[in-house]
Amino acid sequence: MNTSTESGNALARRRDQVLHRLRDSADPLTVTDLAGQLAIHVNTVRFHLGTLVSAGQVETVRAAQGGAGRPPQLFRPVRGMDPRGRRDYQVLAGVLAITLANQSNPAQRSAEAGRAWGSKQRGGAAGLNPLEVTPLDPADAVIRLTDMLDEFGFSPEQPPNGVPSHINLRNCPFLELAVDRPDVVCSIHLGIMQGAIEAWSASLAVERLEPFAAPDLCVVHLSVIDAP
Repeated sequence: MNTSTESGNALARRRDQVLHRLRDSADPLTVTDLAGQLAIHVNTVRFHLGTLVSAGQVETVRAAQGGAGRPPQLFRPVRGMDPRGRRDYQVLAGVLAITLANQSNPAQRSAEAGRAWGSKQRGGAAGLNPLEVTPLDPADAVIRLTDMLDEFGFSPEQPPNGVPSHINLRNCPFLELAVDRPDVVCSIHLGIMQGAIEAWSASLAVERLEPFAAPDLCVVHLSVIDAP
């Protein structure tokens, strides 16, 4: 293990010690309290408290005025689940994938679920104001779709100017699930794209998603919708 990694691990351990000491205390503690209890320098405590406060794990409180001078600043843990605790959304995704797979016509239901979610992307991945969204021409729709796919982790290849017939995707953010249940996961991805395109009122259609057209490639097939 290199020195920088060891140093980072040591900092994390010390920060955890500060947080655990605050959690174990019935009352808020000062910097001096923590330094004394942990036998470390007050500046080290201040450094870690600053990180913990910025992360939303610790908050500051003011002691009641008990005499002359400024009352000491106290610290206490934020009550609630740790905002920086471990997350495992793949488990949740797997549960939902199994649920959809066990329903009748899982591909259709998965596409509908993805389309419903994609329709909420009215402003695109950039978060534009939905009230300001105007119908997109096909070229602009391709740009916004590519940006959305990039933000979601699909690593799309940048398409040429104009309206290409397809967009190549070089990554799947749900690869393991997509390999096991492509009828569900890939249909959800297709639905998300179709829902977003519809929400943007674009003269473009996402015809189909070709999963694993090559070992390192999925392909989104597009077509232009003729104006009525």
